[in-house]
Amino acid sequence: MPMKPLEFDRRYGELDQVISAYLGMPADDEPDRPSEALQAYLRHTWHTRPWALATAETQLREYARNPPGRLRLSLGEFYPVPDVGLPESAVQDWLFVLADHIKASIEAGAVPPAATPRTHWEWHARFPELGQFLGGWFSQDMPDEFPDHETAVRDYTESTDPQVAARLAGELHELLALDLDESDYALAVAELGMEVDPPQPYAPSGWLALVADQLGGGFRAEYGAGPETD
Repeated sequence: MPMKPLEFDRRYGELDQVISAYLGMPADDEPDRPSEALQAYLRHTWHTRPWALATAETQLREYARNPPGRLRLSLGEFYPVPDVGLPESAVQDWLFVLADHIKASIEAGAVPPAATPRTHWEWHARFPELGQFLGGWFSQDMPDEFPDHETAVRDYTESTDPQVAARLAGELHELLALDLDESDYALAVAELGMEVDPPQPYAPSGWLALVADQLGGGFRAEYGAGPETD
């Protein structure tokens, strides 16, 4: 029988996170040099879920030691490693290399410095709600669905839980805090799913700041007289 979600997460959940980091990236890890994809996974995970690194190392090593046969894969009893551009015969050794790099990073306490995302996976891992917002409301279909950008933003705020909208506001401020060049902000919004230009006269960073202000305008502190004292 195919694995149930809980069983999958226990056995392969973090392995899947590692492999997902290779989407569109070469699996060119060497024993003395992790790939750009693995560096992105390490950078993001160290800063958000450092406890998951040991799980990743264990799951990678266990999978490499006990690779599934074709029959059990076809039955859905094992996680099928997606095609990462390597010959099937090389995947097992590659998984061991990944596990060794993660183990070395843990043992050395080698926390990568905070940095601008460098891969498609890292952009979406770091800014998940911004990816939902830009990809969902500002795809190439946006001009057919909304008369302008402001209406699209209003539709998002009216159809989204305020707590999620607050998360988006936080991600916008975090992105703006990277203080990128304007061309890099254009690349960032494209990586995160935006397929239309910002409204005139705004550059990408200016429009992101405008949206952050619009979202922030929905949250107001309530001030009372406070408790009475005798």
